Amino acid sequence: MSIRLIRYTAGEGPAWGVIRPGGIVPLPGDYPTADDVLGEGVKRARSLVADPDAITVDPATVTVLHPVPDARIYCQGANYRSHMIESGMDPDRAFNMLFTKSTASLTGPDGDIVTPPHVRLLDYEVELGIVIGKAITGPVTVTDADLADYVGAFVLANDISARDVQLAQGQWYKGKSYRTFCPVGPYLCVPDREEVSRWRELRLTLSVNGHQRQDALAADMVFQPAATLTELSRLEDFQVGDLLLTGTPGGVALRPPGAVVQRIVGLLPEARKWELFVRGQARRAAYLKPGDRITASIRTADGVLDLGTQHNTVR
Repeated sequence: MSIRLIRYTAGEGPAWGVIRPGGIVPLPGDYPTADDVLGEGVKRARSLVADPDAITVDPATVTVLHPVPDARIYCQGANYRSHMIESGMDPDRAFNMLFTKSTASLTGPDGDIVTPPHVRLLDYEVELGIVIGKAITGPVTVTDADLADYVGAFVLANDISARDVQLAQGQWYKGKSYRTFCPVGPYLCVPDREEVSRWRELRLTLSVNGHQRQDALAADMVFQPAATLTELSRLEDFQVGDLLLTGTPGGVALRPPGAVVQRIVGLLPEARKWELFVRGQARRAAYLKPGDRITASIRTADGVLDLGTQHNTVR
């Protein structure tokens, strides 16, 4: 059965623990890399979960940190059919849109999201994260049958995006990489090998100020994890602990104008076109504002795979 590894601090340096009913059981020893945590750490965690005499820590007494300290972040854009359709794309004629986020964008599951002063169109994207469990140093062909070899853990993430930078400036990396723009956690959900194939059953939900915005199963993905890892292996080496964000469902704040309007606006000078885009999008109340409270979660209906819940406030 899956276990949940949490990274936290109780006033000293970061520590790792395993969650079980009653609290957090600290993991003995040091885990300087994700490879250590997902190797020896998982072995110790499985034994501690079953140990009735293990000492537990009250979660209320610790600060939860994001659980991917060494991760480089790779992302898929517009990877859910529902998101493609609302963005005016044809899911059956799409390509796998790949990009990266800065590691400096990482923040904890309860951390504040800080809006840069110049950003007007701040958006949310709940995403299923896959923590790489096996190094990739050359082209590989990953299949559903051996996907479990490459999945070290599942994790909840939110790909916060400044749309007026990402789209109007053509700056995907910048628009998605400001500090605090990648809440991750609250913990790593480490599945048993036979549970990895249940990723399609994971339900992603996100609400803002108590109003649900996103709700979909991961099965809605167009480019699935095995195919995406295969494609990325032609481009990049991966270390254990690197993070792949697999896209977001429909329901984001962004709503591109219709095809007719886009054709008309396309005749305008580039600067004028994007000025009108930002002005039109700014009328949408769905974009995030200071004081907004975002709640996101991912889990299967039976709770066997539970990636936890995030609570982030926009500043």
